[in-house]
Amino acid sequence: MTCWGGRWRTAGSCSAQSPDSRCYPWSWSHSSARISSRSPTPAHFSCTCARRRGRAWRKRSWSPAAELSLILDNIGINRGSINLATGGGATLNAADGDLLVQLAPGHRTSTWDYVRRLRSTLPDEFPGVTFFFVPADIVNQVLNLGLPAPIDVQVVGQNKMADYVAAQRLAAEMRRIPGAVDVRVQQVVNMPELLFTVDRVRAQEIGLTQRQVASNLLISLSSSGQTAPNSWLNPQNGVSYSVAVRTPTYKLNSLEALATTPVTAPGLAEPQLLGNLATATRHTSFAVVNHYNTQPVADVYAAVDDRDLGAVAADVDRAIAKIQPTLPKGMTVVLRGQVTSMRSSFSGLLFGVVFAMVLVYLLLVINFQSWLDPLVIVAALPGALAGVVWMLFTTHTTLSVPALMGTIMALGVATANSVLLIAFANEQRAEGHSALQAALSAGFVRLRPVCMTALAMIIGMLPMALALGEGGEQNAPLGRAVIGGLLVATGFTLLVVPVLYSVLRAAPPQPPIVIPEGHI
Repeated sequence: MTCWGGRWRTAGSCSAQSPDSRCYPWSWSHSSARISSRSPTPAHFSCTCARRRGRAWRKRSWSPAAELSLILDNIGINRGSINLATGGGATLNAADGDLLVQLAPGHRTSTWDYVRRLRSTLPDEFPGVTFFFVPADIVNQVLNLGLPAPIDVQVVGQNKMADYVAAQRLAAEMRRIPGAVDVRVQQVVNMPELLFTVDRVRAQEIGLTQRQVASNLLISLSSSGQTAPNSWLNPQNGVSYSVAVRTPTYKLNSLEALATTPVTAPGLAEPQLLGNLATATRHTSFAVVNHYNTQPVADVYAAVDDRDLGAVAADVDRAIAKIQPTLPKGMTVVLRGQVTSMRSSFSGLLFGVVFAMVLVYLLLVINFQSWLDPLVIVAALPGALAGVVWMLFTTHTTLSVPALMGTIMALGVATANSVLLIAFANEQRAEGHSALQAALSAGFVRLRPVCMTALAMIIGMLPMALALGEGGEQNAPLGRAVIGGLLVATGFTLLVVPVLYSVLRAAPPQPPIVIPEGHI
């Protein structure tokens, strides 16, 4: 309840119906899921329906009983610490609910199979309700920066309602993008509320102030813990318990019942009824108002399925560019969320890969005192990059930060193997052999060390590439990139590098410069 210049506004009332019906379901980790619900019905009725839906979910055949371990539901907005710790971040008002589902260890059906199955069947079972999935694992929650989706398109403007209308148009465009799922506008603009207007003159004649009237209504709706916190210390166990008084919810089942709320104050002869002091009118308002850099925003959230995030984000950019010219002046659309962190990470790592190749080349120039030998050594690096691309394409693995990290590791090992081969070839040329003979000798003699180094790295990365264990999918791209890069880079080291060495070093080696004694 908010006080606005002589008026009190009670949000989340149970007497109006909102046409915006949304259900926020399952956030899955590898063995758990979370569903949040938003009902279009009044608050007291929506909670009852949500509990019935929760019981119905336990009975449905979407998952065998052997694969279901736990179902935990929180209906409404409970400010308790336990509920805040276990609840989801998508709940906005009293009509929301949160349902946590945990699968049993050793479940056979993939989590993503359940997600796709529920995403296709739930809209038919609950018509008029919108469903979306939010991340449950800590990695995606951190990458999303606390947002319930990896893609967050914010419509920024001073007019909140105009922002919401533009966000709805943008959401309609984004729903046509292949791979974009769970597209929705986060804000709710038709939250039912009761606006109480106090007759100050009449309240003053009785001896009441506007604050006293508001406090009495707040105690009736939200308990005395909001206005006068009190606690009781149990002498037996030494634990303090909060003591609060409020009107039972079932007694506030109509506007007439709310108007009979007694209003008391110190020194008042007899209690007064709220209906004698204030009048109530029905309104709708925003359930939540979001700001970014003090500017009101409307958020369009979207997730990704069966397609990489970068490709979906590129299509979202095109949808934004399409709708941007039709927006009013002063309104802008900004893409945020995991997409921005992904793009900054990719640009940084891609720069790191190029910088690492250049830096390695310059260090080798100093080490070998030559421009040609380092050029031959880095000739194996394009093979490593080709192997990374080939392995990611073969395993249907998208380019990601772990994959780029694995690329850098593969480049390092490929460079070390080439250095081992070229150093031995230079020793053979110093002994008088030709470039071709030195290259052949280096290829045969260094065959075992090069293969052992690459094979040890490949075997070590094999469990990671197979995504074994809990959460193995997170680091699987790293192992696959290393394996693919070394498989091709080893062939380049043993075949391409000796050939280039024999061609570029065809000239006989120059004799070392001898400085006579006494001229130092």
